Amino acid sequence: MIVVGFADNSMVGHYSTDALSAASFVNNVFNLAVLGCLGFTYGLTPLIGALFTIADNHGIGTMLRDGLRLNVIYALLLTAAMAVVYAFLPNLGQPEHLLPLIRPYFLLYLAGVLPIAIFNVFAQAAYALNSTKMPMWIILASNCINIFGNWVLIYGNLGVPEMGLTGAGVSTLVARWFCPVIIYLVFMRGVRYSGYKSAFKSARFSIDRRRKIFTTSLPVSLQLMLETGSFSIAAVMAGWLGAVELAAFQIILITGTLGFCVYYSFGSATSVLVANAAGAKDNMRMRQVATAGYHVTLVLCLISSAIFYFAGRFLFAIFTDDRVVLDLTITLIPPLMLYQIADATQINYSSALRGTGNVMPMLLTAFVSYAVVGVPATYILTFTFCGGMPGLVSSFSISLFCAAVMYFIYFMRTTRSLSHGINQKSV
Repeated sequence: MIVVGFADNSMVGHYSTDALSAASFVNNVFNLAVLGCLGFTYGLTPLIGALFTIADNHGIGTMLRDGLRLNVIYALLLTAAMAVVYAFLPNLGQPEHLLPLIRPYFLLYLAGVLPIAIFNVFAQAAYALNSTKMPMWIILASNCINIFGNWVLIYGNLGVPEMGLTGAGVSTLVARWFCPVIIYLVFMRGVRYSGYKSAFKSARFSIDRRRKIFTTSLPVSLQLMLETGSFSIAAVMAGWLGAVELAAFQIILITGTLGFCVYYSFGSATSVLVANAAGAKDNMRMRQVATAGYHVTLVLCLISSAIFYFAGRFLFAIFTDDRVVLDLTITLIPPLMLYQIADATQINYSSALRGTGNVMPMLLTAFVSYAVVGVPATYILTFTFCGGMPGLVSSFSISLFCAAVMYFIYFMRTTRSLSHGINQKSV
């Protein structure tokens, strides 16, 4: 994810600053749908992880089939919602000269929502089955396809017409459809997954099973959408400041993924191991896993912050040679470093809480942290206090620290209540 994000934005940024600004707007607005799809698939991880702990192969196959059906429907609904956003693009206050670049790129992104959902259903199942390498290799292969496609289509290499930002969108769409096709073939033909294939193919309709998947997945999806929504709204606000600010926002955000994607990877591992411990009703183990995951994540956070501090100027130059954009982005390094520890903490404990299966508090936490606290904080620091882009990026720390504290409290309460319930049952 880091490589493809850097490659996409650097290729687009060196093509033109306007292309980078337009990509910033579309990418950040579409993060609502993308993270919504991802979050809905994350609900399968604790369910399949718990079944894997007790070696229920038939249950895993049927859970995967119903999970796939629900996720396809959910992805199509999100696609329809983003189509409505497309209809109102002129009303979102973005620079007028960017709209001809935004529109075709937006439509290509629209066609890429469904494959994200399909791939991640199978990927989350693989993670829950402790088969983490297979999805990784597929993603790496798709990244290579995307980067090569960018080189050909953006700049018009190998005799292909120069397509600019639209070429980047076509390349991304092809790479996204590559992933679900390959992972489906692996599941259907791989020996390792043969024990689940029969149940997957013959699974019958079950209201109870689908209700369980839905009630576990929806809060996670809405939680991620609320979190992402605050960043998407921040991107819109950056556009209100101007095209240069929008380009700088995209650079600082994609650079921040250097930390975010690593934290989230370890958060996913923490979630799976907590889910395994929850399936075994081992409360102490759940807390030990969460604590160990947090220790690792803090070390990674320090490494990321050091990279931003010492190599920030070099990293930003990867994306653009526009001096005005670079100078503005460099001023955003301190607030970028500030929100890393908050982001790392909230990712670790939200992942741990998701692993327990008690996902409803995640929705309340996300609503309070990002909608009630985050969005107003972004507007106030950016416009009321005239903080501009430094104020906008600094506001992320406020919402992320609020979420970190709430997730930690809910995780500790959940594991304590589970322990109490187990003790009562034993008595």
